[in-house]
Amino acid sequence: MEPSTGGASLPSGPDGTKRRVTYFYEPNIGDYYYGQGHPMKPHRIRMAHNLIVHYSLHRRMEIVRPFPAGATDIRRFHSPEYVEFLASVKPETVQDHTHARHLKRFNVGEDCPVFDGLYQFCQASAGGSMGAAVKLNRQDADIAINWAGGLHHAKKSEASGFCYVNDIVLGILELLKVHKRVLYIDIDIHHGDGVEEAFYTTDRVMTVSFHKFGDFFPGTGHIKDLGAAQGKYYALNVPLNDGMDDGSFRDLFRPIISKVMEVYQPNAVVLQCGADSLAGDRLGCFNLSVKGHADCLRFLRSFNVPLMVLGGGGYTIRNVARCWCYETAVAVGVEPDNNLPYNEYYEYFGPDYTLHVEPSPMENRNSPKDLEKIRNMLLEQVSSLPHAPSVQFQTTPPITEVPERAEEEMDRRPKPRIWNGENDESDSDEDDEMPRPRSIDSDLTPMTDVDMRDRSG
Repeated sequence: MEPSTGGASLPSGPDGTKRRVTYFYEPNIGDYYYGQGHPMKPHRIRMAHNLIVHYSLHRRMEIVRPFPAGATDIRRFHSPEYVEFLASVKPETVQDHTHARHLKRFNVGEDCPVFDGLYQFCQASAGGSMGAAVKLNRQDADIAINWAGGLHHAKKSEASGFCYVNDIVLGILELLKVHKRVLYIDIDIHHGDGVEEAFYTTDRVMTVSFHKFGDFFPGTGHIKDLGAAQGKYYALNVPLNDGMDDGSFRDLFRPIISKVMEVYQPNAVVLQCGADSLAGDRLGCFNLSVKGHADCLRFLRSFNVPLMVLGGGGYTIRNVARCWCYETAVAVGVEPDNNLPYNEYYEYFGPDYTLHVEPSPMENRNSPKDLEKIRNMLLEQVSSLPHAPSVQFQTTPPITEVPERAEEEMDRRPKPRIWNGENDESDSDEDDEMPRPRSIDSDLTPMTDVDMRDRSG
């Protein structure tokens, strides 16, 4: 592979696995609440963080509190009218004439409700992904993690699939200031339509999405959707059926991504780790184990290319927390004990109290013959691309400034501003039974704020 222009220099230990990891976490993220019965629960990010702290993984990373993305940052992709709407709409004003007439236009309502702190939630998610890109651009990290990111369905002027602001697109746009080519990989069970659409006509971003296809949201991502114009053949779609298991997924993921890395030679990689592709997900229908899901991250980590790792879907939240904790461990290069350490949400992980969960005894409806056909079609598509398409940089935009602010405590628990952890009684699913944390974690670690405002003009 050619040297990564502007990419981070990745230090390796004797086993070749040491990486400088930066982890973005907003302490208030778990307070945001989409509403009774809604499957999207930002509280899962706090639960994952809690496991990360109790496994002492935070000691192996730089911990950063993201600075909220400003309207100017968000308008790098989203339309001014849409951003203004998100910034001003509130549950108590949603039926005002000014806002009511825009609800349908911006697809805000049932799946994408207006809730308290909506815009602040979007700012935190986008700020983390843009901050992660800045860390990689400045060669201050080799892997940057933002579990509050990965909201891949949001469009330029439209909310979709529980997503309002596309933090991934904003993060990639920041990466493109320094990196000639960025590879985006999506292992959420849903097609990464918003990101694919944003970069459909350029060869500077290659998108690869592994997803359930057919009568399933969002209904896009056919294997023949290849990109257009300058971006033709730079969109890869891997359409799958129910019951996808670890072995079948690995046998597709590794050869396809190996070929993409060989031919496209990206200078940076963005991996969306939507956990709704795990076995037993409330909305998903795949059958991946936590280790099978994390194998994608482990494989990409081996390429020594600057890597941004993001969250996404995931609706059986105890398993989301398990998955993102384990993937954080993979990022820093350790293998955590399967027996969970005692933590504020310990009872929620019963009856086994383990980090890993067994896949379900369900049929894999992806036949070896069909998978071989998909693999061969996509390998042929990638093989037809020119090696490492060149990009002319006439004027390289300045890297966003990241001034440091006062250090704060990483695991200080703020008083809930929006949701106090009470049970959501509108749904009998046990994932709606949010346990209160038993105690405040005494193991406090410094955390710095990152200002994502572009001061470079």
